Amino acid sequence: MDTSLSTIAVVGLGTMGTGIAEVLALAGREVIGIDISEAAALGAVASLEASTARAVGRGRITEQERAGALARFRTSDDLRTAADAELVIEVVPETYEIKQQVFRELDAIVSPTAILATGTNALSVTRLAAESQHPERVLGLHFFNPAPAMKLVEVVSSVLTAPPAVEAVTALARELGKEPVAVGDRPGFVADGLLFGYLNQAAAMYEANYASREDIDAAMKLGCGLPMGPLALLDLIGIDTARTVLEAMYAESHDRLHAPAPVLGQLSSAGLTGRKAGRGFYTYDAPGGQAVVPDALTPAADAVSGAGRDVASVGVAGSGTMASGIAEVFAKAGYDVVLAARSQEKADVAKGRIAKSLERSVTKGRLTAEARDETLARITAAGSLDAFAEVDLAVEAVAEDLEIKQQLFAALDKVCRPGAVLATTTSSLPVVAVARATARPEDVIGMHFFNPAPAMKLVEVVRTVLTADDVHATVRAVCARIRKHPVDCGDRAGFIVNALLFPYLNNAIKMVEEHYASLDDIDAAMKLGGGYPMGPFELLDVVGLDVSLAIEKVLHQEFRDPGLAPAPLLEHLVAAGCLGRKTGRGFREYARR
Repeated sequence: MDTSLSTIAVVGLGTMGTGIAEVLALAGREVIGIDISEAAALGAVASLEASTARAVGRGRITEQERAGALARFRTSDDLRTAADAELVIEVVPETYEIKQQVFRELDAIVSPTAILATGTNALSVTRLAAESQHPERVLGLHFFNPAPAMKLVEVVSSVLTAPPAVEAVTALARELGKEPVAVGDRPGFVADGLLFGYLNQAAAMYEANYASREDIDAAMKLGCGLPMGPLALLDLIGIDTARTVLEAMYAESHDRLHAPAPVLGQLSSAGLTGRKAGRGFYTYDAPGGQAVVPDALTPAADAVSGAGRDVASVGVAGSGTMASGIAEVFAKAGYDVVLAARSQEKADVAKGRIAKSLERSVTKGRLTAEARDETLARITAAGSLDAFAEVDLAVEAVAEDLEIKQQLFAALDKVCRPGAVLATTTSSLPVVAVARATARPEDVIGMHFFNPAPAMKLVEVVRTVLTADDVHATVRAVCARIRKHPVDCGDRAGFIVNALLFPYLNNAIKMVEEHYASLDDIDAAMKLGGGYPMGPFELLDVVGLDVSLAIEKVLHQEFRDPGLAPAPLLEHLVAAGCLGRKTGRGFREYARR
C-alpha cells in the first residue's frame, strides 16, 4: 500500500474536483486533473489561476508558492494519465454506473498498491469497492464544498478497506490542514447524514405551506446561528443532488424523515435545480449566480395587512431568565413594563437580574449609564397579576407546562382590560389550548422568543385558527419596534425552529447509540462540515436534556412519525438525572461551579 501520496490524480473537474486539486497542489502534491470535457479542464486551470491570484493579493500565499502550485497541476482527458498516481480521488457524477466504470478502468491502469478514493457523499463505498480487483485499497474521501475553505474531511472505510490505506489518507488530510473524521460506510456518513434529513424536513415544511421560504430560512439562521437557511442551502447544493442523497439514505434507513419531499422531485424534474440553474426554491440573477432576485413568491414589503392595536405598556408574567430577558427587551424599546411574579420578592429578584444585565452592557460600552437608568425606571416589579389591569400587551414566560399556562391565562382573562393582546412564549405547546382557557381566544397569539432574549433577534409569531387579524398585525408591529425579526407560522408542535432542530439532534443521538461515530467526531463534523456554531451534543447539554426530551415527546405525539420517537439514550440520561451543563453531566461531564 503506497503511503507517500506525492502524486495524486483527481478524476472529475467540476467545482468539487477543482477545489480538491487546488488544495493538493498548494500542499506540494503533483496533481493530475482528469476530465472527459476539455471545457471542464480549461475551467479548472482558469479557476486555479484566479483563486491563487486572489490568495496572493490577500497575503495568504507568496507569488512563488502560486507559481509552484500552478506548475504542479496538469490536466488530461485520458484516464491512463493516472498510471503513476499513488492516490486517485474520483469526483464524477453521483451515480453507481459512472463511478463503477471509473473504478473498473482504473484497476487496469494504476499500480496495485495505489489507493482509490471515492468522493461520494451518498453512495455505498462497499458497493463501489466490490467492483475493484483490489477492494482493500478502496475507501471514501469526502471533502466539503468549497474544498479550499472547509476543514472537514470524512474518511470512509468499508468492511473491505485495509487499515494502511485509511492511515495514509488520514495523514494526508492532516498535512492538507484538514480535520479528518473516521466513519463507517452508510449513506450520508456523519455530516450529510444529519444535514440532509434536516434539509428534507425544511422542504416538506415549505411544501405544506406551513411557512414561507423566507421565514423558514430566517428562522434557522437567526434562531440557530446557521450560516444559511435550509432552502437557500438546498439551492446551493443542488436540489437534484439533495434528492439523490436522500434516496440513498432512505433506501438504507426506510425512515420517513429521509423519504425525499415530493417538492424536491418536482423541482428537479422541471430543471429548477437551484443556483446552477438560476432557479430553485429562490430565483437568481443568472444560472450559477448568487444574488437572489424578486419573483412571484417574494413577499411584499407591506405583507401584513390591516391596522393593529395601540401598545404603550406591556406586562411580562414570570420571574425566570426568559421573563427578565423579555422585560428588558421591551423596556429598552421604550415600553412601560410591569414584571409580575408569584411574589414581590421573586419580582424584585427578576428586576435585579435585569439591572445586572444592563450594567454589563454599560461596562462593554453597548449602553450609556443614562439609558440604563431610563430602562430600569420603565420597569415596575409586582407580586401579582393584578398589576396587569391596564397593560396593552400581556406576555407570559412561565414554566413550559400546559396546565400552568392555562391557569395563568384564565387569570389574565379576568385581570386584563378588554382589547389587550395576550401572548404566550411557549416553544412547543399548542397555543390554541392556552387560548381556550380564556373567553377571548381571538386576542391570544404566540410570541416565541429565543434565549437569551436581549441578544437573539428571532421571534416566532404563532397564529391559531382563532387569532384575530389585528392581533397578528399588532404583534408584528411590536416586533419591529423592539428590533426583532418576526417569522409567521401556524400553531403546531415545534413551530419552525424546534420542529427542524430537534429531529436533527435526535438523529445525532441515534448515531451514537448505533456506535457509528463518537460524540467528538459528530460535533466536529457538524461544526466543520456544516458551519454549525455548536455540535449537536454541545447544544443538547446547553439546552438541557430534560427540555430536549420534552420537546421530542411533543413532536412525536403531534406528528406520530416513528422517526421522531425520542432516542432511548436520551431518555436514559434524563432518568439518571444527567441533564447537561446545569447538573454537571449530560453527554459530557462538566466542572461544578
